Amino acid sequence: MCGRFVSARKRLELLEEFEVERDRAGEERNPDYNVAPTKQIYAVLDRTEEHRQRELRLLRWGLVPSWAKDASGGARMINARVETVAVKPAFRSAFARRRCLIPADGFYEWQAGAAGSKVKQPFYIYRTDGGILAFAGIYELRRDESVPADHQDAWLWTAAIITTDAPDEAGKIHDRMPMVIARDRWADWLDPANNDKELLQATPLPAASPQAGGLTSHPVSTAVNSVRNNGPELIEPLAADDSGPVRSGSAGARRPPAF
Repeated sequence: MCGRFVSARKRLELLEEFEVERDRAGEERNPDYNVAPTKQIYAVLDRTEEHRQRELRLLRWGLVPSWAKDASGGARMINARVETVAVKPAFRSAFARRRCLIPADGFYEWQAGAAGSKVKQPFYIYRTDGGILAFAGIYELRRDESVPADHQDAWLWTAAIITTDAPDEAGKIHDRMPMVIARDRWADWLDPANNDKELLQATPLPAASPQAGGLTSHPVSTAVNSVRNNGPELIEPLAADDSGPVRSGSAGARRPPAF
């Protein structure tokens, strides 16, 4: 799964990187080095009003289906498995018509400790070339009937990240990981009129694939375990004598790019 990630790029960088035509994200948001479920996250999507345009928006992480009685279940639906996203009732409508890209600088996963140990070692995983990851996502809108239609809270926008099996090296840290969309497939993925399920399910790539930029990783402090902690120090590699036994295929204590 993907339960925490880093979103530290400036809004203007995202507008340029994703060739956004309409900025609906509002004011600049502070860099977030510990994005957790229910937080507001950047998402790139296509909306058709007078004509199709690419937008940048802030959505709440944790998808709430339009038919949900309330929004309380969203925190549990932060990920959608690529194997079932097209058929699972909570996700299939969004996958068919409301796909998005979720920009990320990297993400965290936890490796199980030695036998008998309850302590898990967190790792920061990011692109080898320092580039941005465009997670495959889906989004949903839910009408809050308790407020007027023109109220700013009339519609709740929420999103989920699509995940897949992790390949060998990354799988030593965790068995699931986010899927990404390669730049040359962004337009096809975002197109609301594209309803070829087989093609769409084949479009996302495991984040570790060469086409997605490849990944490297290193162990980080357990400070990331608490959502109260935030800042660039969370992605700093642990010193060799602090990391303890590490059984992953990480590239070691590389220094991640700073933003």
